[in-house]
Amino acid sequence: MIARLRLEDALRTTRVETTALRDTLKDHYLDLFRSESEALERARAIAGAPESHAQSHREALVELIHHYERLMRETRRLIGRSDRAEREMQALTQQLHYRATHDALTGVLNRSAVIERTVKALRANRAVMILLDIDDFKKVNDDFGHPAGDSVISGIVNCLRRILGETGIIGRVGGEEFTVVLPGFDIADALQLAERMRAAIASHAFPAPVCRPITASFGVSDNAAGTDFDTAYGLADSALYTAKRGGRNCVTFEGHIASAG
Repeated sequence: MIARLRLEDALRTTRVETTALRDTLKDHYLDLFRSESEALERARAIAGAPESHAQSHREALVELIHHYERLMRETRRLIGRSDRAEREMQALTQQLHYRATHDALTGVLNRSAVIERTVKALRANRAVMILLDIDDFKKVNDDFGHPAGDSVISGIVNCLRRILGETGIIGRVGGEEFTVVLPGFDIADALQLAERMRAAIASHAFPAPVCRPITASFGVSDNAAGTDFDTAYGLADSALYTAKRGGRNCVTFEGHIASAG
């Protein structure tokens, strides 16, 4: 939260500085072009005077060249400053957007971004939602402390990423609760994928001080195109509840345990 507020302050500052820079550039260009225009007019006057001598022409040309070179140097310098300010503002905007849509600990989507992406996916196609919750996670925090709990959460996400690759939409929607949304997936394929994720977590070697097996329970919902988020999530949550009551460390779909460790 603090990092996001700092980014927002930096973005506001950069916007103010960019606006001020544009105003400065505008004023500077007016002064710069006024000076160059005067030099150009003097050169034209000399060139157009019938009594002008070659030396006068040369002096006017030298002055004009000098002013033109200065104009080009200043133009390049000012364009460079403007471009740098624009790049900084774009970078800050991208960082702010990333932090607003991603979980700070794991880098996966946060709850609001999960909802947005799921709603978008369900508008276009059917989608399977997998909801998983780390079993007995409170005991991990109580026994080993919150840093160890954070390490477990990061390890869980690494397991999901290893199995999913570029497939699906991973999100963290609660402290120890995650979603995987699979647009266009057949339910049978999705259940197989959920089982692979369950097995990967159960066999993962979590580092000290945990050093013991960690498991997760999975609830799955199969959703037709046009299903709203609350319905898809509610069905998956109901299946997850069944998994917890059925002994944990299992995958449940429509009230039935599809696979278990």
